[in-house]
Amino acid sequence: MVKTPDELDLMRVSGRLLASVFEMLDRQSLEGMSTLQVNDLVDRFITVDLNARPASKGQYDFEYVLNCSINHVVCHGVPNPNDIIRDGDIVNFDITLEKNGYIADSSKTYLIGNAPPAAKRLVRIAQEAMWQGIKQVRPGAHLGDIGFAIEKYAKKNGCSVVREYCGHGIGREMHEDPQVLNFGRPGTGIELREGMVFTIEPMVNKGSRMVATERDGWTIVTKDRKLSAQFEHTVAVTGNGVEVLTLRSEETPTIERIQ
Repeated sequence: MVKTPDELDLMRVSGRLLASVFEMLDRQSLEGMSTLQVNDLVDRFITVDLNARPASKGQYDFEYVLNCSINHVVCHGVPNPNDIIRDGDIVNFDITLEKNGYIADSSKTYLIGNAPPAAKRLVRIAQEAMWQGIKQVRPGAHLGDIGFAIEKYAKKNGCSVVREYCGHGIGREMHEDPQVLNFGRPGTGIELREGMVFTIEPMVNKGSRMVATERDGWTIVTKDRKLSAQFEHTVAVTGNGVEVLTLRSEETPTIERIQ
């Protein structure tokens, strides 16, 4: 659960590499691509350009390097040559990367073309809900503080938070203890200590929080078919706060707000 300084240095490397994957995607024209094409693009970039390993590939018998979740898909969407990213969509890419034995995990929801105002609003709320959770991370805080801040922000903005899926510890394994819920009560749960590393990854729905699993056994959707958006970062508890290991260059002003 708690990483040594040497382990944290290795996780910073994985985190920086993973951030560069999203920065590569930021430069792509995603509209018109299939989700399988995006998967293959990311696979090549991680393995060839970064000389790293896509940690999701082969995990739990999953065949792909990322999850791609369009519109009402909450999480765990499976790449498919028939799923075309279209103007007005929102699409989340959830990607993991392993380098030198340590894994980083992050996700981002993209607005495609002329996304409607309601979609833009939901994506903004989901991203800000993640940062509200990240703001709580410091030694002596509790996991419940993170979940409470996330759900409070989402509810204040008329949205709901999925409860069945959550963040997690991470390191040599993709999923380690503890679970990092996206709801909770302040002052409850595990007390945070310097060196802990985990993900914060709220899934925020425009409508009800209720979800269902599609027949493929992977894809999770909103029961009411309304939009869902997700953001995720891998973070480390520092001596006086938090370090976002998967921080992207576009987010530098955001991280400055919490330091």
